[in-house]
Amino acid sequence: MAKFEIVMPKMGESIIEATITKWLKNVGETLEEDESIVEIATDKVDSEIPSPVDGVLSEVLFNEGDVVPVGTVIALVNTGDDDDNEDSSAPATEVKKMDVEVTDAVNEVKDEKEPAKNDFSKSNRFYSPLVKSIAKKEGISVDELDKIKGSGKEGRVTKQDILSYLENRGASGQQTVSKQVASAPKMEAPKVTTAAGDHVIEMDRMRRLIADNMVMSKQVSPHVTSFIDVDVTNIVKWRNKVKDEFLKREGEKITYTPIFFEATAQALKEFPQINASVDGYNIVLRKNINIGMATALPNGNLIVPVIRNTDEKNLLGVTKAVNDLANRARNNKLNPDEISGGTFTITNFGSFNSLTGTPIINQPQVAILAVGAIRKQPAVLETEMGDVIAIRHIMILSMAYDHRIVDGALAGMFLKRLKEILENWDMNRVV
Repeated sequence: MAKFEIVMPKMGESIIEATITKWLKNVGETLEEDESIVEIATDKVDSEIPSPVDGVLSEVLFNEGDVVPVGTVIALVNTGDDDDNEDSSAPATEVKKMDVEVTDAVNEVKDEKEPAKNDFSKSNRFYSPLVKSIAKKEGISVDELDKIKGSGKEGRVTKQDILSYLENRGASGQQTVSKQVASAPKMEAPKVTTAAGDHVIEMDRMRRLIADNMVMSKQVSPHVTSFIDVDVTNIVKWRNKVKDEFLKREGEKITYTPIFFEATAQALKEFPQINASVDGYNIVLRKNINIGMATALPNGNLIVPVIRNTDEKNLLGVTKAVNDLANRARNNKLNPDEISGGTFTITNFGSFNSLTGTPIINQPQVAILAVGAIRKQPAVLETEMGDVIAIRHIMILSMAYDHRIVDGALAGMFLKRLKEILENWDMNRVV
């Protein structure tokens, strides 16, 4: 019988691994095409892998709870067809061994910013994923790697070979200058002692990943936060005027969120340095404006669905996208590509009545905007008859940014422009 390989799929940009959470089928059970075999989870979204073929599940290569790199064979299906090339793939034991090595590589380097990728296709030698990961992390070029004498099978370079090379390379003073900024020494968290009556709760998988990502972001980017207050009285009055008609016509609510998204997209077009990423000493200015929407889940965790090409949508289109993504995020119905590819993120502290806050950058972006609560406050207005005090709706915007490429002046100009866009809202606008 021919065996069909079930492979861990690529779940979105920057996702390199997934956790097997539950096998839905047991070995020996019959599978139909498109029938789900296994549930998997990433730091972005949970999903199921369907079978591309009819057949019988003959072998599973990983257990529930295992972390598996994308592109790895996780199961074999007997299709019932004769195939002389049935054994063309590596034996299951070899596949397992290779994937354990890949997982080790991922765990070793996942907290490091990945340097520019080496083009290993230029080399005629085979390098394991672990060796490639170490080479990328340490800035070893393919040409340099090709010169290392391997002690493995058929002269392959092993983990010990490359580590020994690095040790000798540093000792002999031949180490080349890395193009990457040196990583700060890893800080050890203080030990926590418990006392009688304390209740210890283990983090779930998503909360652990969020925690790791937050620490990574603070280590990668020097965060600075700037604040500005905005008079959104016109926006509040306009929304109150159109919301009932909009609900009746479209069957859904119009909130402040799409208004903030539209205005932010306009400001990002004028300040492309904010819609960017840092790659070593290179600045990547993004062509597309894909704004992520930080969304709180019922269990207290966080997910960030992305509205792609926000600047190309009108206010109605942005509103539809915001409502759709928010609803499906809370019901765990997002697709993998809907939580990847963001170039800028907006988070709403105001939904919990917080005035403002200092958000953490969603890597590899260079800035994140936080929207505070809208409150009535006394404000000084300049009129032809002189200054007057009036009750206005005021909101605080805060933006955390990567000080490696975004200086305070640039951040200030961006926030000032965003303030101008919001304060000059057209009260007669039709949506």
